[in-house]
Amino acid sequence: MRVLIVEDEERLAQALCQIMGEQKYAAEAVYDGKDGLDYALSGQYDVIVLDVMLPKMNGFEVVRELRARKVATPVLLLTAKDDVTDKVNGLDCGADDYMTKPFSPEELLARVRALSRRQGDVVLEEMAFGDLTLNLSTHILTRGAKSVNLGFKEFEVLRLLMANPRAIVPKEDMITKVWGTESGAEDNNVEAYVSFLRKKFFFLGSKASIGTVRKVGYRLEEGEQ
Repeated sequence: MRVLIVEDEERLAQALCQIMGEQKYAAEAVYDGKDGLDYALSGQYDVIVLDVMLPKMNGFEVVRELRARKVATPVLLLTAKDDVTDKVNGLDCGADDYMTKPFSPEELLARVRALSRRQGDVVLEEMAFGDLTLNLSTHILTRGAKSVNLGFKEFEVLRLLMANPRAIVPKEDMITKVWGTESGAEDNNVEAYVSFLRKKFFFLGSKASIGTVRKVGYRLEEGEQ
C-alpha cells in the first residue's frame, strides 16, 4: 500500500511515515497543502492522510480540489480540533474519514486499512501472473512448492508490473511510483531491481519473465523456460 502523508509538523509527519513503514506500507510525506495536492494528483497513492491546518492550502481546500478533478483516492483528515462543524465540513468537502489529534497509532492504521478497502469490492491479499503468486502482506513470491522473499523495492517493482499484466510500464512510471518524485533515482536503479527479480524468477523455475521494451520500459511475459 502507498500512503501520502500531508502534515506541516515535520516530526509528526516522519513519525507517521515510520509507523506506516513498520507495516511495510510505502509512505511519503510533504509539508504543505499545495505540495500535498500536487502529489495526490499523481494518482499513485492508495490512501491520503491529510492535516486540516496547512500552509498554502488547508486540508478542506485540498480535498475539494481533488474531488473536483475526479481523484477518488480515500482521504483521512487529521485535526487538533474536536469540533463537529469541522468534521461536517471535512466530510462535505469529500473526505472519507476524520481523526482528532492526539490519536493512537493502532487506530490510525486500522482506519487507513479500512479506507484502502473502500477502493474496490475485494481486498487483494495476493497478486498472480502466470505460475507466480505474490503475497501482498508477506512479500513472498511463490511458484508451486518453492518460494522466495522479496526486498521492499523488488516487491514494489513486481507489484507494479503485476498490476499492469502484459502492458508496458515505462521506467519513468517505475521511478515515480517506487522511488518517489524527489528520490533522485535513475534508469539504472530500475534496471538493477529488474535484474534481481529476473534472478528470483530463474531460481523459482518460473515460465514468466520480465521483458525489456528498448528505451521505454518493461512488461511481464509468459513463455517456456
